[in-house]
Amino acid sequence: MERKQPGRPLGRRLSGRTMTAVSLLALTAAALTGCASGKATGGDADQATASAGGGTASGTKSSGKNNIYVIGGKSDDPFWSTVKRGVDDAAKLVKSGGGSVTYLGPQNYDNLGPDVAKLTLTAISQNPSAILVPDWVPENQDAAIKQAVAKGILVLTYNAGGTEAAENVGAVKYVGSDDYEAGKAGGAKFAEEGAKNVLCVNTVPGSANQEARCKGIKDGAVSKGSSSKQLPLPSSNFGNPSAVTQAIKGALLKDSSIDAVVTIGVADADSAASAIKQAKVGDKVKLGTFDLSQSQLDRIKDGSQLFAIDQQPYLQGFYVVSIADQYLSYGVLPPQNPILTGPLLVTKDNVAAAIAGTKAGVR
Repeated sequence: MERKQPGRPLGRRLSGRTMTAVSLLALTAAALTGCASGKATGGDADQATASAGGGTASGTKSSGKNNIYVIGGKSDDPFWSTVKRGVDDAAKLVKSGGGSVTYLGPQNYDNLGPDVAKLTLTAISQNPSAILVPDWVPENQDAAIKQAVAKGILVLTYNAGGTEAAENVGAVKYVGSDDYEAGKAGGAKFAEEGAKNVLCVNTVPGSANQEARCKGIKDGAVSKGSSSKQLPLPSSNFGNPSAVTQAIKGALLKDSSIDAVVTIGVADADSAASAIKQAKVGDKVKLGTFDLSQSQLDRIKDGSQLFAIDQQPYLQGFYVVSIADQYLSYGVLPPQNPILTGPLLVTKDNVAAAIAGTKAGVR
């Protein structure tokens, strides 16, 4: 699909060292890009504009150019367009040094792991300085990522996988949120607001970060005396509002004990809102989602949605490119791992600040 906005941290409190790193990176972002505004666009960061530049995993440049490949989600996915906005802003600094940033994404999420593995191999074939990639489906992706590391290409993982997965493949850092802890906080929030049976709708089953989110929702709910179950849907349903709406509506009508629904992304949350309305259960079923969009914020503001869990995708894109560029150029690397961009819980108490961020194109 961000930027650091006021919000209530979820799950474990960030350590002082991690908060310091995030603060320092935020200051760096401000110094390099100023105030970002407008919508995400492809821009020059989409194109490989120079030949492969040297750079090794040791952080020393072997030429004057850093050529960085970023692998992410679909370009028309609202969440990933926000990530790419951060990538594009950080790419301005890379280009100023004569390098380039190339963004690669799958056409759809039907065969996510194998498709992203192929994109990783494509990136390797271009002899880049660095490859930055989410580790969504380790059993499909890890061999390709390890191949990049073995070739001396700098690798950072972001958005999915966490530090354990990053260490397993030889990546030097993980940048992103803790999906499990985010889920735990969401499940606990539902339970605190009176929900007893939470349905976690997963339209990308098998993806490591989405499975972690739903597991966290369940564990958070259970920790407060409630329960949760998952509704796995075919990945082909992702981005198909009608199919997702009907699936959720069917689940609500079949099981009247469901009193909360959480979705893994904003498009599915819009479908869930429609399903709740069509099933005529809006007076009893609470809604939450991971990630942000204007429609989520509008519903939170008017009281028809309980929360949205923000992992700040703009920061993920900006930080991961900036860190790779600085490491390749100067050997500079923040000592903290992971570099956390979330989670933050957006509720009616802080929704005004989040709305301001979406208007700037960075939330």
